[in-house]
Amino acid sequence: MQPAFRDEGHFDTTQASRYLQQLSKHFAHKAEVRFDPASAEIALPPGNIALSATDDVLRVVVTTDDPEKLDRMRGIVDSHLARFAFRESFSAMAWATQTGGAAS
Repeated sequence: MQPAFRDEGHFDTTQASRYLQQLSKHFAHKAEVRFDPASAEIALPPGNIALSATDDVLRVVVTTDDPEKLDRMRGIVDSHLARFAFRESFSAMAWATQTGGAAS
């Protein structure tokens, strides 16, 4: 069964691959992580994070089985990127909630 709650965010930056790799290496100390310079999958206890990087955009999809955990997942991504992307005055991803309740 796939998680029923999903949110997608993006951050316009020319450093997308760098941040993807920093996040991946950071979480690899405490979670299952697979990544390369263009994509990553991170499995955290509250849910999963999928990242993709292009020349000018970092896209992040967080998925979980609980809407309250979805808020937590967004916060995890935003707080870590705020530390890594401080030179760009990053504050939060542009999130587009795509929750739909229980999956069919």
